[in-house]
Amino acid sequence: MSNLAIAGGPKVRQTPFPARGLIGPEERAAALALFDQAIASGHAFGYGGPAEQQYDQDFAAYLGGGFADAVNSGTNAVYCALGALQLDALSEVIVPPITDPGGIMPVALLGLVPVVADADVRSYNTCAEQIAPLITERTRAIMVAHIAGDAVDLDPVLALARRHRLYVVEDCAQAHGTLYKGRLAGTFGDIAAFSTMFGKHHCTGGQGGIVFTRNEALHWQGRRFADRGKPFNLAAAGGNVVAGLNCNLNDLSAVIGSAQVKKLPGIIAGRVRVGNAIRAALADHPAVQVGWQVPDSQSSFWFLRLVFRPEAVRVDKATYCQALAAEGIPVNPSYRAIPAEFPWFRERKVFGNSGFPWTCSDYRGPREPQARIANAIQAVETHFNIAIQENYGEREIADIVTAVRKVAAAYAV
Repeated sequence: MSNLAIAGGPKVRQTPFPARGLIGPEERAAALALFDQAIASGHAFGYGGPAEQQYDQDFAAYLGGGFADAVNSGTNAVYCALGALQLDALSEVIVPPITDPGGIMPVALLGLVPVVADADVRSYNTCAEQIAPLITERTRAIMVAHIAGDAVDLDPVLALARRHRLYVVEDCAQAHGTLYKGRLAGTFGDIAAFSTMFGKHHCTGGQGGIVFTRNEALHWQGRRFADRGKPFNLAAAGGNVVAGLNCNLNDLSAVIGSAQVKKLPGIIAGRVRVGNAIRAALADHPAVQVGWQVPDSQSSFWFLRLVFRPEAVRVDKATYCQALAAEGIPVNPSYRAIPAEFPWFRERKVFGNSGFPWTCSDYRGPREPQARIANAIQAVETHFNIAIQENYGEREIADIVTAVRKVAAAYAV
């Protein structure tokens, strides 16, 4: 115990972990070129121009072909992906239990009813076993989120959706480059949403998102929805064809995005190298291991999810994580990202105090929000996260592994 940093001993990590360095000279050059073009022409850059079109093409090409539309946030990517489906109001959408609130709020804001499926207790993700009992005659879509870059087991979910003729929406905000059975996340469902805010695998600046699909009809419906119903790809429409918001990305963000997509394979490779090395080093550890992942999948490790086994140590997870943080390791002891626990969901705070959509007289489902989250709560209580990034070297990997083992040994049963 006296050797632990929390008790006054020497820290494993004596210096700060290196900064990520996501933005570099390539992004600066792309931005300056856009400014130079605007100055030379006298016309300000805007949105929807050649820069954004190029980014859409670059991102679609990264996913192996299809259609992409860049928008101004990851939340709006979910919003526009759902909007592309043109679901009737009061339709039910089954949603994941652990995710950013922005991954679920668009459902209710579209007048749809979110129904929360529980997690597979071994991860932060939902699964077909938890989704199946929630399907009703009102269900129209299933949304899954690949949290932490760990893939959802998609084949059973897709089979379930086909059986009930439901759309599948993939929330890939944390899963750029994640592989499931050799294919990239975002290419399995009917439509997918990605976040490109500054902390994700690749970014478009401070905020951003992108909607991807291989269904051309859904692509155009999504594009119209994302830009106030403009009649893209329609002849003689006579004006805006559907109600929507202005969710457009701007051209400055788009040129940053194109520069970033070129780096994305290297970014993913770096994160896989770091995450897999730590997973291998802790594979047989009795107290802490990298969390279970779906067979035949490869996480892109937006962060490292670790499972804590309290039977192997004399302290609880919070105490263990506090000691690990004292060793200089970037620890998040609890990823309590469970929107069903938040006031807006429990109190139906979407459209004033109306309780809509749950309380609408035309809705034939339960008047109170439905959420199965027992497994999700158990998952967050038995796991913790460590921040990693693609530029960590052997020293950083070794320090994380050494600290995990050191603290566990000090508290061993």
